[in-house]
Amino acid sequence: MKKILVIEDQAPMRRNIALMLEMEGFAVITAENGRIGVEQALKDCPDLVICDVMMPELDGHGVVQTLRASPETATVPFIFLTARSDKGDLRIGMNFGADDYLIKPVVREDLLAAVEVRLARAEAIEARLQSATTANGVGFSPDFSSHEPLGGLGLTNREAEVLLWVAQGKSNGDVAGILGMSEKTVKQHMGSVFEKLGVENRNAAAMLAVEVLSRPKVK
Repeated sequence: MKKILVIEDQAPMRRNIALMLEMEGFAVITAENGRIGVEQALKDCPDLVICDVMMPELDGHGVVQTLRASPETATVPFIFLTARSDKGDLRIGMNFGADDYLIKPVVREDLLAAVEVRLARAEAIEARLQSATTANGVGFSPDFSSHEPLGGLGLTNREAEVLLWVAQGKSNGDVAGILGMSEKTVKQHMGSVFEKLGVENRNAAAMLAVEVLSRPKVK
């Protein structure tokens, strides 16, 4: 049973989201503010976090930054909930490491679809890493904090930025929102990445990126 942490300061909203998820068979943990949410996440290691943005004590941006900085929760899928629809705010959240962004009040079908997609993507990435580890006999521990190591593959700065996010399982739409470009431009960059790396698809490019980002840094 997948475990989901819901961090929301409005009690009715928190209960409603928890109920929708429980009815779908998920185990749900709740927290009424960001500080408690971080404590719960580090304690219970959820499979996915759903978090409000505007909260007392610690807002959603602070929550995702804290979780992304911890090895235990660095790769946990993270979905923001907010009443704001400003595109600049969306980009800030994605840059901090959020995987998705839903506007309140959330429609049940949209919430469940986002949860299923993010859980499936996280499982696919984990399976890909495990497969590569088995094949190579080497464990990967990529550092996604900077795209600069990917420049060593002969990529431009922008291509390296795009590949960094693709390696983390982001879709073209996600990458476009994070980097402030169109999906068409993202596709063009990825086409150039494929050509330069000599690969034919996203998975191959992502695995090569993970290998590079897992190498010890030269001091």
